[in-house]
Amino acid sequence: MSDEKTQDKSASEELLDEAELARENGQSVSRNSKHLIHCLSVVGQIEGHYVLSEQNKTTKYEHIIPALVAVEQDRSVEGLLIILNTVGGDVEAGLAIAELISGMKTPTVSLVVGGGHSIGVPLAVSAKRSFIVPTASMTIHPVRMNGTVLGVPQTLSYFDKMQDRIVRFVTKNSNITEGNFRTLLMNTQELVLDVGSVIEGEKAVELGLIDSLGSLGDAMDCLYDMIENTEKRYAD
Repeated sequence: MSDEKTQDKSASEELLDEAELARENGQSVSRNSKHLIHCLSVVGQIEGHYVLSEQNKTTKYEHIIPALVAVEQDRSVEGLLIILNTVGGDVEAGLAIAELISGMKTPTVSLVVGGGHSIGVPLAVSAKRSFIVPTASMTIHPVRMNGTVLGVPQTLSYFDKMQDRIVRFVTKNSNITEGNFRTLLMNTQELVLDVGSVIEGEKAVELGLIDSLGSLGDAMDCLYDMIENTEKRYAD
């Protein structure tokens, strides 16, 4: 009898943990399904080294990083679905998350809905397969920094190196050429008060930035197919 109570308590605690994940971090684990999928949402602004105003909708990288580690080591989780609707945010934090996702052995699929802007672009291409809905858009622009910036050669060199890191990551993890990506970055004809480009879903696929045009169902079908055709991460 005590074993049953212990099991019931354990199940209740697990449900509470999952509810807390969904409430605090926008994450969920679907258990009554064909495959056990962890859903991770990246919304609003990616908060990195500085705490943003409470009025900002944020995704905190100190929450996302341990969640990715947990997914990668959890034998029961078979796939990761990343839903993106972000305006961008902290460049180093966003790139750190993207690097972690790209290095995962767990099958991963990303889906851009609404927008995948700025540092959201590397995040979108970090998954093994990427999707975008037709109405979504992606803003591609050079690296910039808020606050006081020293007008010295060292600062310009820092920006150039950071930009090169992003370009290398995006072109390595997608099918867009470096030339096309840099052209989008430095476009001066589209944004009135900025440099860069805004591309919609179909154009993102045409350029090779995103793999496929599709919806949630398409992304899930792809993830299931990847799970069923990928060698198990752990031996029984």
